[in-house]
Amino acid sequence: MLILAIIVFGMVIGALAQILLGGKNLRTVDWGLALVAGIVGSFVGGLLISLLSGDGLELRPSGIIGSLVGAVLVTAGWIWFKKRSAV
Repeated sequence: MLILAIIVFGMVIGALAQILLGGKNLRTVDWGLALVAGIVGSFVGGLLISLLSGDGLELRPSGIIGSLVGAVLVTAGWIWFKKRSAV
């Protein structure tokens, strides 16, 4: 059940990151990118912010915010890489 919750949480956070970065170009959410960005962003941003704020490894608002920030960074990096390789 925990694995399913992590996957759903990652997809929601990744989709939110795409919506934040999408602007005018957002037509649909790329769910594959949302899943990867959400899970990787959660580990990178969520863990880092939680540890820096002293919350440890528990689910706190700082971890959720960090997960979103990490997912935005991963999504922005993917968009940058995709544009660079297309040229």
